[in-house]
Amino acid sequence: MTFPVGLALAEAVPRLPRGRGWWYEPKFDGHRMLMHRTEETLICQSRSGRTVTSTWMDLALAGQAVLRPGTVLDGEAVVWVDGRLDFSAVQARGASSARRARELAAEHPANYIAWDCLMADGIDLRARPYLERRAALLEVLDGVPPPIQPTPATDDIEVALAWYEHLPAQGIEGVVAKHSTGTYRAGRIWKKIRHAETVDAQVVGYVGPAGRPKQVAVLLPDGRRVLSQTLTAPLAAEVARAIAAAGPGRRARTDGGESYTTTTGLTVEVAAGTTRHAVVTVTRTR
Repeated sequence: MTFPVGLALAEAVPRLPRGRGWWYEPKFDGHRMLMHRTEETLICQSRSGRTVTSTWMDLALAGQAVLRPGTVLDGEAVVWVDGRLDFSAVQARGASSARRARELAAEHPANYIAWDCLMADGIDLRARPYLERRAALLEVLDGVPPPIQPTPATDDIEVALAWYEHLPAQGIEGVVAKHSTGTYRAGRIWKKIRHAETVDAQVVGYVGPAGRPKQVAVLLPDGRRVLSQTLTAPLAAEVARAIAAAGPGRRARTDGGESYTTTTGLTVEVAAGTTRHAVVTVTRTR
């Protein structure tokens, strides 16, 4: 296995896939992290491939004590505060120096929620199906106490929907779906749904032809400028009329760096992710 490891990701979908072979896991709100137990130590890798062991030294020490050499786990570093996942505490840890990270760990220790086993006893499992990797994960973590623990998983869609409905109060931001036969590879190979709420947003621009825009750039209530998902044909027609009334625009960029043409004079209702991730779907114009 070559390090840093390319991580599997999930694409947002409007509803969970159903049918034979689908498994579901709660989506925890934290920092994506790989744990690599070598012969001598344990290394923590971030989603971007950086080594972040010093930031999560409490988890690294815990993993070094209980994981067998030749183990690689994929999961999420999370912080519980007053019985709820606290992403601000995770962000503070992620942005801190090694010394400050130790202070924060003393105040609010981290947990590691593992959902995949990429290597066990030095054997690369990424080409194995999800259910085999899941069995390996449970075997590796059998008897291992917190702060390292496996994520729950179920093949019952009703249980998954109950998680989605009842666990937001604890900071669970959604549900991830994985197929039982799926291998592990870099890229968006899983499906996920996240909790959303409807809010009004100002349209600040569009992508595509003025007469048939594909997406709109919106200013969300929290100040983020983001692109929407692809517009439906009726919505695109309504937006096009507003663009024509506003006149020519200029080029600008969203907070994420995507280019768009500016416009004014239109407010839309959007379903926007309630977490830090902005997945915006326009539901109607105002």
